This record gives sequence, C-alpha cells and structure tokens, in this order.
Amino acid sequence: MYDVVLLTLGSERDAPGGCGSGGACCGGATEADPATGADTGTTGGTGPGESTQGDADRCVTERPRVPVLACADALNARGARVQTVTARSDAEIDEVLAGLDGPPRPDGLTWPDPDGKTRLVVATASDAQLRAVLRRLVRRYAPAPSRRPADLPGDRTLPDLPPVAVLPLDPARGGTHRDLAAQLGLPRDPAAVAAAVLDGTPRRLDLLRNDGGSVTLDGALLGAADDAGRPLHWRARVEVDDAILTNGDEPLLACAIGNAGGYATLDDVTLLAAPDPADGQVEVAVAVPVVVRSALGRKRVRLEVRRARGRAVSVLPREGKVPYLDDGVEGELTRKRSWWVEPGAWAVWSI
Repeated sequence: MYDVVLLTLGSERDAPGGCGSGGACCGGATEADPATGADTGTTGGTGPGESTQGDADRCVTERPRVPVLACADALNARGARVQTVTARSDAEIDEVLAGLDGPPRPDGLTWPDPDGKTRLVVATASDAQLRAVLRRLVRRYAPAPSRRPADLPGDRTLPDLPPVAVLPLDPARGGTHRDLAAQLGLPRDPAAVAAAVLDGTPRRLDLLRNDGGSVTLDGALLGAADDAGRPLHWRARVEVDDAILTNGDEPLLACAIGNAGGYATLDDVTLLAAPDPADGQVEVAVAVPVVVRSALGRKRVRLEVRRARGRAVSVLPREGKVPYLDDGVEGELTRKRSWWVEPGAWAVWSI
C-alpha cells in the first residue's frame, strides 16, 4: 500500500519568509525583482512572495480544513499510510518533496523516483498554490544546463515530474470560476480524490517555464483597465516561434498566453480558440483595436484578435509597466519575458 502525503500550504498570508519563493504560501505580496521592483516570478528562496486576489483566495486556517480531513479518512479506510503536512515555507515544501526522490544517480543529480510508493496530494485554495508546489518540484529536479544528462528527452529541460493529486478546498471554484481542476475535469469530492490517488493513472500535462525562473500551469493574461473598467492601451512586441503577432508599434488591449483555458475569454471576447494543456504547444493571442470606416465614412473601432501556436512565446514591453495575471498571481512586466513549453513534464492523478 502507498504512503500518501496530504500537503496544505500555510496560513501566514502576508508573513515574510513563507513559501512560494519567500512570501506567504498562498501568496502575500508580489514577487519583486531586486533591481527594478517588478514582478519576476523567480524561484529563489528570498524576497517577497506570490499574490492572489480577493478574500476567496485567503489561505487555510491553522487546523486542516474539512476536505483535507475527509480525504485523509477515505485514504485511511483503504489502508493507505497518511501524513498530513502544513508547509509554511519553501523549505518545508522541499522536505515533503524529498520523499519523492529516486535512488542516487552516478551523475549526482537529484531525480524523481518513477517507481516510488509515496504519493502526493496538494490541497489548494487557488491555482497559485498548486503552482507554488510545482515551482519547487522544478527547482528540485531541473538540472543545470551544464549538467544535462543523456537520458533527458531532447525537447525538455527537466525529467518527468512526480504526479500530484489536486484536492480543491473550495468547491465553489468549480462553478462560475473555472479553476484548473475544473478545466481538467478532476474530482473535487475528497473521497473521489482519494480514489484517484490509489486507483488512478498519471495524466501527463504540459508545463510552461519562463526565463524569470517561474512556471505556468494554466496561462497568463497581460493588460489592465482603469478604475471604470475600461481597458488601457499598451504596446509590446509579441512573438510566437517565428511569427510576430505585433511588433510593438500598435496599441494592444490584451495578450493571452494559454497552456489551458483559464484566460481563453475576456468579457465577451474569445482570445484563445482551443488551448490544450497536453498538445505540446502554447496558444497566444493579442487583442488589437483597429479603426475602420463605414460606407458613409464614419469611424468605428473593431477589435482584431490575432492568434498563433508554437513552442515558445516572448513579450517585450515597449513602454512602462504591463500588469498581468499568471495562474492568478499578479505582477508587472517591465522587460522581455519568454515562456516555453515542457511537453508532458508534470502529471495529475486521475481516474
């Protein structure tokens, strides 16, 4: 029978030194670049941490929440050896992830155990919390470029990460707000999550890494609105592989970078046509306001959506700061940022 670790991220929402690269586990402040103060998404262990929005994303209390207890009961009833852990720092997350390590390798690399008997369940109040754990997995197992082993797939920079089970702590997030678990059709009932852990199979999914050191599971949305909710114009060069969606000379209203479909629409505008988290590609869209004239010579603004798919995307802001959401985490882009696809790099337990 399996050892199962039920991992919950701690409640020090605004405490310094918590998990998620230095901030509170579920995200207190925005990660800041030491030089610019801009969000970087870096995976380091110091500095401010990730942020989520609204009271709905506030972290768990000191005591395990009811879904965690119910899942533990269901696992115990099946004979699993269950450990419930609340991690309040990156170091405490890393202690849990160490249980997923494989035997020592001749090259000295830390590598996941493909035949491990320890299974991980991540209890999440937001996609940002799941992302925080995946960031630590990447940091643990991704080898330095100078130590790239021969057995690493040619289209990847990291090995197959150990599968995780997702236990949503807020069932309401599967309704009007489609979190990643809802998009993937993962179970939300604790007993069903326990069954997926013990009886399910790994469902491998693509992971987006970026040159800021972070990861993206769902997607990112760049752009902002004023206090009245009107979108603000901004400019950036957006490239997908060899395709240029905009060279930075025209105003943009939004840019969506989609691994999954969380940012597929903006109000009533469809940005991403068919994002698929398991197709080995990232879908990118930009919304460009275009002035057109009617037959009578009257001007009107039409929103043009340009899309492209590929292995990598880069966004180079032309002026000022560009606000964004990345897996629900707020930030500001002030310099070029590149994302690339790691095909099938992570996995979830599913029936």
